[in-house]
Amino acid sequence: MTIFLALLPAYFLSIFYRSFLSVIAGPVMSDLAIGPRELGFLGAAWFVAFAVSQFPIGWALDRLGPRRTVSACMAVGSVGAFMFATATSAAAGTFAMALVGIGCAPVFMASLFLFARTAEPARFAFLTSVFIGLGSLGNLVGAAPLAVAAARFGWRPSMIVMAGAFLVSTLLAAALLRDPPRAEQASGKAEGLIEGLASIVRIRALWLLAPITLTAYAILATARGLWIAPFMGDVHGLDTVDAGNAATAMALAMVGGAFLYGGLEKAIGRVKPLVLWGTVATGLCFALLALAGGASTALAVALFSLIGAVGFTYAILMAHARIFFPAHLIGRGMTAVNFLFISGAALMQSGSGWFIAAQREAGLGAAATFANLHWAFAGLLLVSAAVYARTPEKAGG
Repeated sequence: MTIFLALLPAYFLSIFYRSFLSVIAGPVMSDLAIGPRELGFLGAAWFVAFAVSQFPIGWALDRLGPRRTVSACMAVGSVGAFMFATATSAAAGTFAMALVGIGCAPVFMASLFLFARTAEPARFAFLTSVFIGLGSLGNLVGAAPLAVAAARFGWRPSMIVMAGAFLVSTLLAAALLRDPPRAEQASGKAEGLIEGLASIVRIRALWLLAPITLTAYAILATARGLWIAPFMGDVHGLDTVDAGNAATAMALAMVGGAFLYGGLEKAIGRVKPLVLWGTVATGLCFALLALAGGASTALAVALFSLIGAVGFTYAILMAHARIFFPAHLIGRGMTAVNFLFISGAALMQSGSGWFIAAQREAGLGAAATFANLHWAFAGLLLVSAAVYARTPEKAGG
């Protein structure tokens, strides 16, 4: 399918750039002379820029089409990728990560937009899960392979290679993408950016979806993308490569989870129970990690892997949200939901950096600090699942 050929390499890199910092956190912090608080900001910059970009991107997808939207944004991201590899200060690195976030911002949304406009509605969740599962292989490259490359060649040369890949994927998307007919032409509706957002805000089901959308993916992305390697290093004494292997195990589990959820949704034809019980299970896993994650390296890796598998409800939760949007608001509606996903991740990454720094300043050791963080993650997930339980399963429900 042309959509996969055009956008999957870019999405692969989007997943890589939201998760790679955990693995090279040590050398980056040392090279840029920063601490955990600044590392949190560095990771959050990608998510903040990505999230803020969602609203104009949603309008652009509906009104201009995916080809121009994706090409323009990814050109900006290519510049940012090379800037990050050569950054010499926290400010320069943060700005570069923001540019990369803008470049990655339209990729997944463009794929969902095209799936929604060109495929049967019953196949939307399945196609989304397959796309996410394949793209999540970027998690793997951002784990052990990056750790090995950074140890052997340095993190800067490794990131220059990834920047080159970003540029190539930009050219590929520009060459292969094709725009579908605009929905407004068929429906007669043509709401502007603000008017369309106002219509989206009036959809009651989205308010009940909001808490789980803000927290579920954010916590998973923060655990995998920022803190798993520092946890395995500080609590269990693993070196960079072994901590990268632990991150790889979690990344593999996330890939498997994406395909598993897609297959389950196709088999049972329901999304809500999968999201609800998957989120509850993830919260309980974080509680176990807080209780016993410091006792055994193998247990910690197993729990992180289980969290990656059962917690990766991103695709099917997006499919649940999609049913509430009319055709002429699909682009803006999906990007509004993605704004919640990604802004939640930005808040979680920066907030977790402040949390860890505050715990250390209070004199707590690494094990107690991370246990408290994992307790917080567990609580947020269980509360959001309780709110989500009240969300209607179908439009008009």
